Amino acid sequence: MTTHTFDNIRNFSIVAHIDHGKSTLADRLIQVTGGLAEREMVEQVLDSMDIERERGITIKAQTVRLDYKARDGRSYVLNLMDTPGHVDFAYEVSRSLAACEGSLLVVDASQGVEAQTLANVYHALDAGHEIVPVLNKIDLPAAEPDRIKQQIEDVIGLDASDAVPISAKTGLGVEDVLEAIVTRLPPPKGDETAPLKALLVDSWYDSYLGVVVLVRVIDGAMKKGQKILMMGTDAHYEIDRIGVFRPKMQNVDTLGPGEVGFITAQIKQVADTRVGDTITDEKKPCAQALPGFKPAQPVVFCGLFPVDAADFEELRAAIAKLRLNDASFTYEMESSAALGFGFRCGFLGLLHLEIIQERLAREFNLDLIATAPSVIYKIVMTNGDEIELHNPADMPDVVKIAEIREPWIRATILTPDDYLGSVLKLCQDRRGVQVDLNYVGKRAMVTYDLPLNEVVFDFYDRLKSISKGYASFDYQITDYREGDLVKMSILVNAEPVDALSMLVHRTRADSRGRAMCEKLKELIPPHMFLIPIQAAIGAKIIARETVRALRKDVTAKCYGGDATRKRKLLEKQKEGKKRMRQFGRVEIPQEAFIAALKMDS
Repeated sequence: MTTHTFDNIRNFSIVAHIDHGKSTLADRLIQVTGGLAEREMVEQVLDSMDIERERGITIKAQTVRLDYKARDGRSYVLNLMDTPGHVDFAYEVSRSLAACEGSLLVVDASQGVEAQTLANVYHALDAGHEIVPVLNKIDLPAAEPDRIKQQIEDVIGLDASDAVPISAKTGLGVEDVLEAIVTRLPPPKGDETAPLKALLVDSWYDSYLGVVVLVRVIDGAMKKGQKILMMGTDAHYEIDRIGVFRPKMQNVDTLGPGEVGFITAQIKQVADTRVGDTITDEKKPCAQALPGFKPAQPVVFCGLFPVDAADFEELRAAIAKLRLNDASFTYEMESSAALGFGFRCGFLGLLHLEIIQERLAREFNLDLIATAPSVIYKIVMTNGDEIELHNPADMPDVVKIAEIREPWIRATILTPDDYLGSVLKLCQDRRGVQVDLNYVGKRAMVTYDLPLNEVVFDFYDRLKSISKGYASFDYQITDYREGDLVKMSILVNAEPVDALSMLVHRTRADSRGRAMCEKLKELIPPHMFLIPIQAAIGAKIIARETVRALRKDVTAKCYGGDATRKRKLLEKQKEGKKRMRQFGRVEIPQEAFIAALKMDS
């Protein structure tokens, strides 16, 4: 097989920590190469969702094709992949990087290397990329380009002596970046005559075209009308349009090796197109699929219920719509005695969960209650079976369980020295095991092994608050380890409330249970009878609070006469109270659930 290089094509992505100016640089590159007219330019062109704009983060990987005439007079085609920087979307990042040969590493010249800068650079190096360091925000008074260059060399081990200094906001130095792309990044290789082999980089749902698939052709060519096969899902389609983004869609006839573009083929839902899959010709398939394809696995689960039970059908329709566009989001129906009907949903991580919740609230106008997030536990039964537990309420009988395993993560935290003590204490409190601690310039880099269920609750918020926002955090899931976990149920008036049950570590159960009972005591309004609130592990009560009864002065009308009249009335009332407690149903207001679930340990 002969491989040719396609000298005038450059495929590159931009890797950076959140907020270091990735999307702004992409805007400038589009503007300088004339991808869009001045009047069409908006901030963050490639971030199309409102949430992406507002939070200033990229959620879906985007791509754009730019035409650039270099200083030596040659014309180049540049394919830019704008990748998400957040840890929850690491899988999308790895696929986008597999579609490129080089990366621009954007580092903020005032803040330096952060946790996700490291994580993403390592992804890029694993993908075999040539890397060009770019120092952004050099127009800021706090910028220290020389110190940051040194830091890049010390921490990442990249030669940063010829890093390109730019300011993406003002456009200073953007021409130099384009020159660096064409002179320092390698062109793609491929064979035009080989059978078609293309990488499925991303896909999304368009209400006019159906599913739009973003592809990078490795070998062979894609043509309109060609019959294709997706190797991972074994699905067959016929291509009905091919095109490229400049950033607007523009149709072309064929895509050759090294080119990045999109196809549509009357695919009904995004779930049918798996990110990372290999696309080949149906009649003449390639010998083997591209390496590294794995379906995205949800790691965090939580129940979503409508506040008003009448909205259930709307919630179902809304979730199905989001699922069209996001194959990594999974859901199944569940019902709860306290909250009615809803869905048990699976997410890639906490940010993913927040974004889905926010989109449901915003785009579909739904009021939702989310139960406490939980992770997947693996339960080994005494008969040797292994089951996965997504919802603490479904836990099998304790007698039949041999061991419970929980997922652990390897977390990298970068923090200024002043906050190191509090960060270590936070990790220690969350049952963390320290792996490594070293210094990166003035900052400490801590590596910890942590159980994921301690992280999904509120770890990120706590980390940001104890470090005044300066610490950055990145993680990947490593393995499952056995843990001494117990199911803690909350009983209100001796009735278990399934929505509040959770799996906790035995050592943390007492404090968690006490805090939950105290919280509920404040939130449940008094009734005509006493309400006991209890936290229990199995049959053992570990904490209790009591909501006092409302009192009514029955003897007020009873003045004068014999004392027995009073006693008779009180006895009669006592009977009533007793009967009431027997049959009394406790109304737990919706706010109580929401507040109890947001409980900060």
